[in-house]
Amino acid sequence: MQHGGMSPEFLEGYTTLLAEVSDTGRLPRRAELDALREVGERAAESGHGLREAVGLFLGETRRVWGTLPGVARAAGAAERVRTGDAVLGAVDAAIAAFGEGHERAQRLAVRQEEAERREFVDDLLYGRSDLGRLAERAERFGLRLAHEHAVAVAEGDEPFDDIHPVARRVERELLGRFGDRDVLITTKEGRLICVGASRERTVLDAFATYARWPDVGRPGARRVALGRPHSGAGGVVRSYEEALGALELAEQLDLDEPVLRAADLLVFPVLLRDRAAMADLVRTVLGPLTQSRGGAGPLLETIGALAASGYVNAEAARRLKVSVRTLSYRLERIKFLTGYDPSDGLQRFTLETAAMGARLLGWPDKPL
Repeated sequence: MQHGGMSPEFLEGYTTLLAEVSDTGRLPRRAELDALREVGERAAESGHGLREAVGLFLGETRRVWGTLPGVARAAGAAERVRTGDAVLGAVDAAIAAFGEGHERAQRLAVRQEEAERREFVDDLLYGRSDLGRLAERAERFGLRLAHEHAVAVAEGDEPFDDIHPVARRVERELLGRFGDRDVLITTKEGRLICVGASRERTVLDAFATYARWPDVGRPGARRVALGRPHSGAGGVVRSYEEALGALELAEQLDLDEPVLRAADLLVFPVLLRDRAAMADLVRTVLGPLTQSRGGAGPLLETIGALAASGYVNAEAARRLKVSVRTLSYRLERIKFLTGYDPSDGLQRFTLETAAMGARLLGWPDKPL
């Protein structure tokens, strides 16, 4: 008899075991239990659930109960109780052994799945595999690489791993909202990563929101960077590198924006492409600031605060935590030392570009 699609082959030796136990009252032997563990492994590998298997065993027990030798020839109630107790003990031991094998196979399958998923993520983000083969493997993990995808990367004050509460909550929220098609959540080098199809533009925005939410007793992500969408497996690598580059630029420039978009930061790689020219610009425009009594640092910070405030003096002073009068004095010093006037549109652009370059190059802490 089959139960839920399970073949009777998984009951191999079980009926014989029950018959002998009912006849002799003996306990199941170690070899018999080991055989049942192996059967449990085979059942798991065949895709049968533990609940389904338990139903099969109990159904078989009920079917053969009246025909078991010890039960059939029991002379009285006391003997029937002793025999029934021995048989039920054997049923309990048999199902427990089967369950051990089933769970062991499932744990092994989970470990293999995790290893394969980790290998796939590494190949996907670093482009270390044949693109055609990678696209085939991606289907298994819910990604269709023929479409455009973008990558978001979140980093926090503590490293993220696959069991981090924030990582698990973000995955639960995203998969509950968007499903598991063309959305992949993973971790890499302490960062939380989302790969999403660009047609679902809200996926990465939702990821950025969920990742920054704190969990119970655990902080959320400090900053999230979003790469641009690109097509194909190579496009995922490119978008991932853009997101990492945005995080690096944010660190270099001390940006306080919690969500960074690589598309908004394209000017910086251009500026860094010719480091010699950038260093020459910084040296020529800002070099004279080192003659200031407090060094170049405070005046360089003033240029940055003024640009960030949209050249509104009151707001720049608030950001710097100085008075407007002090800010005005600093602006006069900048004009006097560099010859560039922050109130002039073209000259302020030169100052601002040079200040960005200084921060990218680490000047004045690092020599040019």
